[in-house]
Amino acid sequence: MIIPALRPVLSRILLMPILLGYGSMSSIAIAQTETASAASQQPSDQIGFSAAVVEYDSNTEIVTAKGEVIATREGYSVRADNIVWNRTTGQVMAEGNIRAVGPEGDVAYGNKIELTDALKDGVINNMLVVLADESRLVANRSSRKDGIYTLDYAAYTACKVATADGCPKKPSWEVKAVKVVYDPAKKRVVYSGARIELFGLPLIPLPFLSHPVDTKAGRGFLVPSIGFSRNNGVELEQAYYWRIADNRDATAAITAFSNAAPLARLNFRSLEKKGAIDLSAYGTYSNRISTSGALKPDGDNVFRGYLEGAGKFQFDPYWSISASGRFASDRTFLRRYDISRDDRLRSTFSAERISEKSYFSFAGWAVQTLRTSDRQGLAPIALPALDYRLRIDVPVVGSTFQLQANSLNIGRTNGQDTQRAFAAAKWDLRSITGLGQELTFTMLARGDVYHSDENASTLTAIYRGDTGWQSRRIFAAAADVKWPFVGDAFGGTQIFTPRVQVVAAPSIANLTIPNEDSRAVDLEDSNLFALNRFPGYDRFEDDYRITYGFDWALKKSDFSADINLGQSYRLSSRSSIFPDGTGLSDKASDIVGRSEFRFKNIVKLAHRFRLDKDNLAIRRNEIDATVGTRGTYVQAGYLKLNRNVGPTVEDLADREEIRVGGRIRLAPYWSVFGSTIIDLTNAQEDPTSLSDGFDPIRHRFGVAYDDDCLSLSLTWRRDYQPVGDSQRGNSFLFRLAFRNLGV
Repeated sequence: MIIPALRPVLSRILLMPILLGYGSMSSIAIAQTETASAASQQPSDQIGFSAAVVEYDSNTEIVTAKGEVIATREGYSVRADNIVWNRTTGQVMAEGNIRAVGPEGDVAYGNKIELTDALKDGVINNMLVVLADESRLVANRSSRKDGIYTLDYAAYTACKVATADGCPKKPSWEVKAVKVVYDPAKKRVVYSGARIELFGLPLIPLPFLSHPVDTKAGRGFLVPSIGFSRNNGVELEQAYYWRIADNRDATAAITAFSNAAPLARLNFRSLEKKGAIDLSAYGTYSNRISTSGALKPDGDNVFRGYLEGAGKFQFDPYWSISASGRFASDRTFLRRYDISRDDRLRSTFSAERISEKSYFSFAGWAVQTLRTSDRQGLAPIALPALDYRLRIDVPVVGSTFQLQANSLNIGRTNGQDTQRAFAAAKWDLRSITGLGQELTFTMLARGDVYHSDENASTLTAIYRGDTGWQSRRIFAAAADVKWPFVGDAFGGTQIFTPRVQVVAAPSIANLTIPNEDSRAVDLEDSNLFALNRFPGYDRFEDDYRITYGFDWALKKSDFSADINLGQSYRLSSRSSIFPDGTGLSDKASDIVGRSEFRFKNIVKLAHRFRLDKDNLAIRRNEIDATVGTRGTYVQAGYLKLNRNVGPTVEDLADREEIRVGGRIRLAPYWSVFGSTIIDLTNAQEDPTSLSDGFDPIRHRFGVAYDDDCLSLSLTWRRDYQPVGDSQRGNSFLFRLAFRNLGV
């Protein structure tokens, strides 16, 4: 309903239940004589009027206000074209462009309203209530008593009923009910005999529906979700939400399956003054098929479940504690019930102190493997993992020192145990010459102590190290020069930056030391100029080398390009400790680079590569591209690792895959989407792979509708890789979400 803008009033009158006994008079006269009497009355006995004309008939005790009237009392207000107040009966009648506002901010519109002189009780015809969250309730007839609305044969929607240019718009959904009760104080709507109409068609009966009308949730049943999977058949989930307090809530859900026992889920969240926690648990009874294909136990149901949780607390500006945990009853539970597709579950704990110049961490972690070929006894448990760092600025020469102490204990229930401790000092100096060159000098000294046992249980020989106590000393120095050149090019600005780095590190006893955290090594653009190209601490790159390359960037208003290229060369004939296929095993390394291109917000292309130094064969080829707008786009990714690594290095297997996904907007609110992952690895690239060079992993396709108040989608997914009782096959998921229709 269109409400006219308020024009300046001609007079403002304050009337009381007991008016002076004067005859009929103009509004101006009343305004002049009522002031003194108003001051003697209690505020609760007052009705404030703002109107163009106010007339009072002393014979009938009727006050008539005309011309954009506003009446207020005790937080309630009514605005209308005309208001008639019968002082004898206490009845207030309002007509024309009515707008009634309650103390909680609820606004009711109508063409005729009958109220008591308290302005909070009455009957409204053809009522529209706009709630605090801008949703709407409409009814032909309704009443308000003690501020609570009761509507007969009403309708509710959270959808907008007008387009951006003001044209009427049919809501995509609405709730129609025999009776609706709305309490503005509790900010909750309760329905009797309700049903949801979707695009005008009756869809879902909801006889016990209720929901809040502000940003604070309450408690109640959520909208159910429906699906189908090859593993469990038809799925129907019903969840119940409970808002325990302003900072805590819980959600409990039961999922019923046509081919399996029900699955229970419980989630608890709490936001405290110093931190937050999030806990979830899943549980069911069902037959469990092992990864070898046998039922365990044969024919009997066993309990299966999954626990996960995370939390972090910041006790002061420096100290914090965080923890996360994940545990599954077996290796296929998460896949069967489509909870997660992770192949490892990691649990962590950490206490940290972070200040401007120092860092301290006391941490621990454990891993549960879900890989069918891994032994759980070989999974590491780290406790404690200690790390302390202190930075000391030396303003005289413009350099910094960093001192570090680190200790780690790794244990396994059926494998190698390793303990490590080291202390290190690092010096960095950065300066800019008069010609614009950036010079960086680095020196590192470190001393390590290791102890290990049961080394023979580690399958890869180069990771074992020697049993017992071992020690080593590490010294390294580096000089790095970058010289940027800036100029105009192609209608924009280009920056060309050649870079040269020289590193010297004497021979280090690496292979006698166990390798726990430096295994997945690979030459990339991100570590080409690193002081140590190994990840972690257990391996350190010794030798003398020179690294060279360049960065080139072009910046325009609607286009940008960033390209870098580089290579390193060892200056001695000492044998390398890098495995073959890493790009670093020979004197000259492979050539690595990265390029990124952006055109407005439509095209984004990133390419990372590694070329064989001898024949320029592509050893790494990784492409990620996004083309399109937010509503219609295509994303594609391709990865090929052809590193020619021997089978003795378990962490560097070659592979090839392609990923494609996208969304096409067919109409303002309708779209189709899909994605696929295909394994292109063959036996030549990875002798352990079972793929024939074209092995689909997962396909997904769906159709969706999204507007300001409704989200609707139907998704089909096909999985191709069975693991235990997680079978290959089709799954369907129907998702329906209504804005504001929660709890």
